[in-house]
Amino acid sequence: MPIQYYIALSATLFCIGIVGVLTRRNAIVIFMCIELMLNAVNLLLVAFSKMQPVAAATNTAARNAANVGIDGQIFVFFIMVVAAAEVSVGLAIIVMMYRNTHSVDVNFLNRLKN
Repeated sequence: MPIQYYIALSATLFCIGIVGVLTRRNAIVIFMCIELMLNAVNLLLVAFSKMQPVAAATNTAARNAANVGIDGQIFVFFIMVVAAAEVSVGLAIIVMMYRNTHSVDVNFLNRLKN
């Protein structure tokens, strides 16, 4: 499958995430859109990692054939670890916000400043 399909899908998912973050008021939906943007980046990293062995085929004598193309997948692993930590902290903040205000509307938090 050509890399352009992966790029188009990743760009589409990222744009959907951006639109969701900028237009929604529900904190849980905003949180899910941020996760969608992270997954779009992960998809692109894995796709580029998959295509790396084709580009590095001329230098196979210098590198072990089993380790070719895993750099992007290692980055994805670390992004997933950070995303898991983000989910735990973010959901705790959303739950505390709901307990105090009985709403997950982000605009309601602006009124709490006054």
